[in-house]
Order: sequence, then C-alpha cells, then structure tokens
Amino acid sequence: MGAIYQEAVIPKEVEMSRLLYESSVSYKGYLIIPFVFGKADNYEIYSYKLLAEIGNNSQFHKTENPAGIYGSSISNIIDIAKEHIDKQSEFISSGDSFKSRYIYHHNLIIVSQQEGKYFYDHYPPELLNNIAAPKLFNSEYECLSWIKLGLDGRYTRQRVRQL
Repeated sequence: MGAIYQEAVIPKEVEMSRLLYESSVSYKGYLIIPFVFGKADNYEIYSYKLLAEIGNNSQFHKTENPAGIYGSSISNIIDIAKEHIDKQSEFISSGDSFKSRYIYHHNLIIVSQQEGKYFYDHYPPELLNNIAAPKLFNSEYECLSWIKLGLDGRYTRQRVRQL
C-alpha cells in the first residue's frame, strides 16, 4: 500500500491540478475522481472529489476528500476513498449511475436515460460544476454527438483567439 498523508502535512498554497476524470472509479453510488493535490519532495500527492448518484441528498456530493487523507498514487487515493465510503456512506446504490460516462477534451460527460429520453451532466476539467444545457435527446448517440459538436466548437474558438 502506498503512503498516506494527513491533511496537516500538505501545503495549502499549492493550486489543484485538473480533475483526472479518466482515472475516475464508480463505487457504490459514488464517482471517485482523483487529482494531483500538490507535490512534496518531487512526489505527487493525490486527493479526490466525489459525485453522488443521489446528488445533493448526499452529504458527500461534490465534496473534496471527506476522509481528510491524501495518497501517494491514484490507486492509493481510490482505496482511501472506497474505505471512507464503506464506513460513512448514507445510502446503498442499486445500480451504476456513472456507467455511461465519457471524457472528451478533459471534460466529464455523464449520460443518463429516463422514460426513453437521454440527458447529460457536463463537468469541466477544473471543477465539479455541472454546465450541461437543459436538453433532451432521443438516443445516447444523438446526445454525445451534440456535446462533441459544442466542445469542438469551443476549443476551435479558443485556439483561434490564442493565435
């Protein structure tokens, strides 16, 4: 098992890196999202944020590191988060609300279906604020195509401005 760090050891002036959505893990109704919290002696120190499938009904929805323990690797911080969820979770999940999740341009897209219609949640790389448009789609493919078109347009405009 990797090293763990208590909160007091970590310098707070270090700015958080982007959320590592590509390393996220769905676990018992939560999405565990690791990120590099900082560095100490050239070693990366990892932390995590949580999304809960029941949203704001969970005390841990959109929280940062409720366990208060940091890790030395992505797998280490995922294990720390799982242990905290096992001990502290206030609900039991019956499915996996995060199974249809995608990463595009470092953005997290979670597609959901209800009564034959599809919708999505969209989280940018740096924070857990859902910036999805309130729009319904007839298929998951239609939903993802619309999102991709929007993100491709945004990144093209940003590149043009930088030139």
